[in-house]
Amino acid sequence: MDDQSHDGATWFDAETTTFGDRVTGAREAAGLTQPELAKRLGVKVKTIRAWEQDQSEPRANKLGTLAGILGVSMMWLLAGQGEGLDSPELTQPVDADIEKILIDLRQMRQEQVSLAERMGRIEKRLRAALGNQ
Repeated sequence: MDDQSHDGATWFDAETTTFGDRVTGAREAAGLTQPELAKRLGVKVKTIRAWEQDQSEPRANKLGTLAGILGVSMMWLLAGQGEGLDSPELTQPVDADIEKILIDLRQMRQEQVSLAERMGRIEKRLRAALGNQ
């Protein structure tokens, strides 16, 4: 079996990977640890961890530096398009059921990030409403 899913997308495609997945993959391909990357970028390790876990994204100035250090384009980091990493070679075939589970997990992670952002906006509205009382 190759790395194609039933809908024709690879697990490494823009539709199935997140910003965090791409940062993690590019960092590992560059042979860097989270602490090493943090030091080179001048940020804390928890910042790198948050990016890789899709809890936040870097500002534009850090994004450009991050892309340069990792040897990929900013567009690839953000959207999976442009100069980036090739799909990794699989050492053994991935069962179709496992592949579907991985895709479901990535989709759930994206939904979780979206819900967290929505909760933040609602909390901000609540604080503003409470402050106006």
